[in-house]
Amino acid sequence: MFSIIQAAGWPIWPLVACSVLALALVIERFTSLKIRKVAPPKLLDEAITVSRASIPSPDVVAQLEQNSVLGEVLASGFRALNTNPRISEDDLRSILEGAGRQAAHKLERYLAALATIASAAPLLGLLGTVIGMIEIFGSQGGGGGVSGAGGNPAQLAQGISIALYNTAFGLMVAIPALIFWRYFRARVDGYLLTMELAAERFVRHLNTLRK
Repeated sequence: MFSIIQAAGWPIWPLVACSVLALALVIERFTSLKIRKVAPPKLLDEAITVSRASIPSPDVVAQLEQNSVLGEVLASGFRALNTNPRISEDDLRSILEGAGRQAAHKLERYLAALATIASAAPLLGLLGTVIGMIEIFGSQGGGGGVSGAGGNPAQLAQGISIALYNTAFGLMVAIPALIFWRYFRARVDGYLLTMELAAERFVRHLNTLRK
């Protein structure tokens, strides 16, 4: 692998950096977007169950907030009622919507960077290709006439390797980055829909607790 990187020349190093960064982002998103960290399936039912008679204590609300991203949204509703038991339904919805927007921002973290890598990697590969072509034409213009008989074969081979390796490596970085970006984008959208429906059901429940 290192011999390939050497043959591709200096233009491949930005692509190597992009590949390392993309791998780190993919691992981080896989870790952060686990369902137990975002929206545990039974969390909403448990929150409704413990608050059928009254609003839970601050300690319980704090535990709920630390449970998951959905827990943060539900905890914001409990806190709003603890602060103002006579809060209006519209204000309660606004608070939950604000918490939902913060949750969406947290879930979408680093997705823009992954999309940027997917878009930039082919361009970086194209840059390496252009540099390789410049090396090729430079080797053919060195005193060999129009036919290139006096060109430097070693420099010609180096230019071709730079062009081809960079093109291939750029695609090798861009294609997986694009696939994972689309996968995480769909996963986040699914979580956001789940949280929106949960918040709507939770608002109806909180309305029964308002004084």
